[in-house]
Amino acid sequence: MSTAGADGSAAIARVEMDVRWGDLDAFGHVNNAAFLVYAQEARVHWLGSLGTQLRDDTCMPVVAAVNCNFRRQLGWPARIVVELSIHRIGNSSMTIGHRIADAKDVACIYADGETVMVWIDPRSGHSIALPAAVRSMIQSASPVAGATTSK
Repeated sequence: MSTAGADGSAAIARVEMDVRWGDLDAFGHVNNAAFLVYAQEARVHWLGSLGTQLRDDTCMPVVAAVNCNFRRQLGWPARIVVELSIHRIGNSSMTIGHRIADAKDVACIYADGETVMVWIDPRSGHSIALPAAVRSMIQSASPVAGATTSK
């Protein structure tokens, strides 16, 4: 089942995971930083599933910016799903949307936002053109490969 990202774009990946007890803060709800870890876990899983080398001596992706909108509190125990969507593909970057929802009720949104990833030359630290193989894999990524992880 394909669902839409926060901007209406089709989800390219759905990664389910469990909220860990250690994700909670002193107030008994998931700490804000844990939401970024959930989005990262989903991105790494999706990028790894693309089947192309994302990094070598001449290129590597780095996170340039992250935005996370907190919509409602999340507690433990819980099972969540992180849905990813591509919002933009640029010359040297891509913007990946993330939506963190209840695994049993995707209408229950805990957070959403975007991550900008830029490809750089690791030797110089300067941005480079998005590698052709990466661009091709991203553009051909089919909506929702069901993925499940347990944290």
